[in-house]
Amino acid sequence: MQAYAKQIHRCFRCGYCKFPSDFTDFNCPSYSRFRLETYSTGGRLWLIWAWLKKEIEWSEHFAEIVFSCATCRNCVETCPMKFSDDIVDWIVAARSDMVEKGLVLPNIRDFLNNISKHGNPWGTARSKRDAWAEGIRRCKPGDEYFLYVGCVGSYEERGQRMARNFAELLDKAEVSFGILGAEEDCDGNEVYMLGEMGLFQELAKKNVQKFKELEVKKVVTLSPHAYNSMKSKYPRFGDFEVFHYTQLLLEMIQQGKIELSKLKAKVTYHDPCFLGRYNGVYDVPREILKSIPGIELTEMERTRENSFCCGGGSGNFVTDLLGGSEENPSRIRVREAHETGAEILVVACPSCMMMLDDAVKDEGLEGELTVKDIAELVKESAK
Repeated sequence: MQAYAKQIHRCFRCGYCKFPSDFTDFNCPSYSRFRLETYSTGGRLWLIWAWLKKEIEWSEHFAEIVFSCATCRNCVETCPMKFSDDIVDWIVAARSDMVEKGLVLPNIRDFLNNISKHGNPWGTARSKRDAWAEGIRRCKPGDEYFLYVGCVGSYEERGQRMARNFAELLDKAEVSFGILGAEEDCDGNEVYMLGEMGLFQELAKKNVQKFKELEVKKVVTLSPHAYNSMKSKYPRFGDFEVFHYTQLLLEMIQQGKIELSKLKAKVTYHDPCFLGRYNGVYDVPREILKSIPGIELTEMERTRENSFCCGGGSGNFVTDLLGGSEENPSRIRVREAHETGAEILVVACPSCMMMLDDAVKDEGLEGELTVKDIAELVKESAK
């Protein structure tokens, strides 16, 4: 942490981090939720700086402010300073310092402990990780792809539906693949973002060792969060290719392995932060939607680099530090989607699916707006 302590003071709270590039609205999820400067990136960094200098004491409220950051990287996109790429790293480093000292909120502690003991943030038994996967083939040496399902895809009903949709499309396209089932472990992306570096390394090494045992060369992930951790942080532990499922889905469509028929619907697409801002994948999901005959794609006001986060990053899909208000980021995003006139809000992330589907219910928009996974639309259209 001390390496970052020498840099954090360089932020002078200009406020660019709160907005998208066109300044249309507040774009920092935590600031949008609380409308207090302390919950903006600049305010958060100054509090961390004051804590490092021992000008303020640690408190649960201070920890809530630090851990409420969804690590969406809007601040990285809009900060005009040369240190912009380091901003999220500074926040993660402060969290790591707190974790090492045992200074964490109860819900953050439970999140991390559950992953350590049970391999998922809810504390559900490991043996139930593949309860959804009856009939889905298990990975074996020689398979072209290993399908990494992830925690949300394994344990949460809407995530399970996404996993099955994609697995059935892989079968339809006669792609050689398999899953690990109950032997799969957490990918650790949220563990890293919450600052538990020791647990993250343990998970990464364990997962890579399983890949080596199964001679895995290509991993395709359901979650952009897993895609991010495996693509950017796993390579030091092993050598393999990583794909997000939309990338493989588009390839199958372009190669004619999946033929599409007309599906008339007006849709809008939500960019997941860990697919878009972290890894620059913006066009692939849109190309999939445009390849479906009859689909009318209408964009929300904030898209691509300026997309507004659903608020689920950094484990918030479980810890819910940004909930409890109409200004919950997911509810703001659902209202924005509804304003486009779209009948379907398309997602490509299990965490976004959870956050936005719940927000549709909270906003009373059931019957007007439906949240669907992009693979579900492809499956409905497939001949």
